[in-house]
Formats: sequence, structure tokens, C-alpha cells
Amino acid sequence: MISFVRGTLEEYTEDGIVVEAGGIGYAITTPASLRETLPAAGEEVKIYTFFSVTQDAQKLYGFGSREEREIFRLLLRVSGIGPKLAVSVLSAVSVDELRIAVVTGDVKTLSRAPGLGKKTAEKLIVELKDQFKASDFLPSAAPSAGPVVISDAFSEAVAALQALGYNPSEALRAVRSVEGSADMSVDEILREAFARLSVL
Repeated sequence: MISFVRGTLEEYTEDGIVVEAGGIGYAITTPASLRETLPAAGEEVKIYTFFSVTQDAQKLYGFGSREEREIFRLLLRVSGIGPKLAVSVLSAVSVDELRIAVVTGDVKTLSRAPGLGKKTAEKLIVELKDQFKASDFLPSAAPSAGPVVISDAFSEAVAALQALGYNPSEALRAVRSVEGSADMSVDEILREAFARLSVL
């Protein structure tokens, strides 16, 4: 397997890029979000890759990080999602947005991806929900602080924001931005979360 390609960015194509490395031009399909962050043609780039072989084609897919490539692999495990649709998902939402959407059951956010209908988005959530947990989105604790614990107040605050009309992703993002939420009451968390919602 080709783990990554490091070389000169030769050109941008309709659905990706061409990178020259060792005298070979690699045509790499990438999410649109990655192409927006790459330098101009002629600059050196390092692209993490996934080689896909199907009955119809052999393609090289590229990502900006190992983490994004791993999320791509997880998406391919979902029935009904192939490489093209997985790239579409990662073009429409970031890795963090995808994780939050899966944890909170946010079908609307996932459905922003062209070609991903409501039923497939729901299937994605069901099949990947065990891969992520809400504690992944809490502020990092100090190394000596031990494992992060999600309090009942944290969960209730998220539910309360959803009841007020915020979508699951917005609610979780606002609550997780509150430092020390594990030791706070629901009212205290909500007070801080409301103060942050205007800037999130």
C-alpha cells in the first residue's frame, strides 16, 4: 500500500491533484476541503493516501492527515458508502464535525454532503456510533487529572439546549467549551454555554 506521497504539486484537477514524486505523476482524488488548504502548483506537499481497487477502477485517494484517512476508512465500512461518497462527506464536513454529528445523531449536518441522503446518514450514525464517544469532545484534561468523566449535568445541559432549538452539534459544541463542566450544575453549565453560543 502507498502510505503517503511527498513531492511537487504539479496541478489541480477537477476532483483532486497531481503530485510528481520520483519522476512519476500521481493522480490523487481528494476532498475539496483539502484542496482549499494546499499551496500553489510547484510547491512541495505530503499527502496521506489510500489505494482503492474496485471492479471499475483503481484510484488513489489523498488526505491532509492520518486521522482524516482513518475516518475515510471508517466511512467505507458503512454499507452503501463507497469511496466517492466518502470523499463527498469529508468535503462537506470536517473530521470533528463528523464525529460530533455521529455522537449526537445529527442527520442534518451529515446530509450536507452531496449524494448522502437522510437514510444513508442515519445508517452512518448507527454503524459508527461505537467508534466515537462524547468525552472525545471535552476540553483536554491535564495528564495528572485522570480520565475525563461526563457528568449527568453535562448530558442534561446538552439535552436542554436541544430542547430550546439548538441542533445536536451546536449544543454539544457549546457545552464542551465550558471549562470545569464535570463539576458544575446544569444551570451553571447552561449559563456559560449561552455566553459562548454567540461566538461558536
